[in-house]
Amino acid sequence: MNSPGTAVDRLLVDASGNRPRADARRNVERLVAAARTAVAEVGVDVSAHDIARRAGVGVGTFYRRVPSREALLEAVLEEVLAEVMALADRALADPDPWRGFAAFAAAYVGLRTESCGIGEALGGACGEVFERTLADLRGRVRALVGRAQEAGVLRTDVAWQDVPFLLAAVATADRTVGLAAGERQWERHLQVVLDGLRTPHPSPLPGTPPA
Repeated sequence: MNSPGTAVDRLLVDASGNRPRADARRNVERLVAAARTAVAEVGVDVSAHDIARRAGVGVGTFYRRVPSREALLEAVLEEVLAEVMALADRALADPDPWRGFAAFAAAYVGLRTESCGIGEALGGACGEVFERTLADLRGRVRALVGRAQEAGVLRTDVAWQDVPFLLAAVATADRTVGLAAGERQWERHLQVVLDGLRTPHPSPLPGTPPA
């Protein structure tokens, strides 16, 4: 049986098939929204107390409405990862391979930049919880890269495994060597990376692709 699509639905699954009361659903919706914001700002180590405070409910209500902090975070992160997968599917459906690849790259980096927690989940900080989802995402990245290379619009000496690392490297800190990041800094970085991936006269790459 497939899990419900949204984080709220996943958390409201009742083996008896009973519909939750309206106030129960509202509390879960508030907890999911608060958890998503907290995970973006703090990361996967955010506490139940912090999420409850952001949702405007007590810790007792928190534990009455969700099985655990871990279950709530898993549902929220699974929802966001599903959004990443949908972005990849839309990119693969684009008849222009480069346009699809570039659109996915921008959306992917945007999500990583906006959410500390999604970056941690993509980096494997959640252990084996999202192993299947990440495997599916790797398959889509491989397909996007392969399609663009077959069309002659992405340099063929770049392995598909290089691409997730390149996109992860686009995100930037707010400051470095005494300089403050400019407006749309990560978008500037992404454009440099995309131009480097598309160049018709690349320099030889050192080392080996990621495993």
